Amino acid sequence: MFPKSIRVGLLSLSSVLRALCGVAAGSSKASLSAHFAKWGNLAELNAVGSLVVSYITSPLATWVALISLLIVHITTNYLAVRAVSMTSLNRQRANIVFSTLFDENRVLTAKQASKQERVFERDGVLRWKASSDTLGFCQIGVPFKDVIDHVSSSSPAERTEATIVAILRAFEQEEYILWFDPARKRGVIGLKTNASPTSQLKAWSHALLAANSLKIKESNTRGPLVREQVGTDSVLMLGILQDTLAEHSKDFDARIESLRDAGWDIDTPSLQTKPGRKFDVIRKQE
Repeated sequence: MFPKSIRVGLLSLSSVLRALCGVAAGSSKASLSAHFAKWGNLAELNAVGSLVVSYITSPLATWVALISLLIVHITTNYLAVRAVSMTSLNRQRANIVFSTLFDENRVLTAKQASKQERVFERDGVLRWKASSDTLGFCQIGVPFKDVIDHVSSSSPAERTEATIVAILRAFEQEEYILWFDPARKRGVIGLKTNASPTSQLKAWSHALLAANSLKIKESNTRGPLVREQVGTDSVLMLGILQDTLAEHSKDFDARIESLRDAGWDIDTPSLQTKPGRKFDVIRKQE
């Protein structure tokens, strides 16, 4: 049907796409299988059958069958994904669940949260509930050097060291450190070596709360000069991080227990999707 030169390119492209699809679909299938296999019946869930159709003999019938099956396949997969209510808190679900907690003091169930989920979401986005507006972006599990680089890029050179020391002191009792660049709206979270899944949830929800507090402060500020200072002043951002940490820590343990009671899996880390580096803070002996 196609010339040989085009056919080779199409076959090569199809092989590449098949490999990519296999990797993505394989990991998704494994996650869904583990999600539904609640009674140790993973082998039963993975059992599949096959049907050999020998009635398709012409090229036209092949294309009609292929396109029809693709439409059915994509549609049913989309509906299936929308129907699944995962109980683990990935970044998107953490955004939805914690912003509802902060805003309404109400705990969503997995089914309620799934209705607000997007099938395709941007990586690392901070979003309040299911709003179309973004508060910024955040990375979790970054090396300590990345935190320093982000602080340096958003602070005057003479203030960088003092800001880093202030951050370490502010998060001395936490298992993470957080910085949010107020100008670029990008946050970075460094995890300490003893960081637990619960601490990762606290870090991400803290970044969400800080980004929303920055947005509120900017919207309440009048005048372009002051607005510019709000968007770039690292001292102000440090104050926001300290205030939101105190506010968040006050009710965090109670909120975690309420999430457990609602059926959320708090003990499975789902926020850090890539291998990262952790660090320790060691006090210098005088």
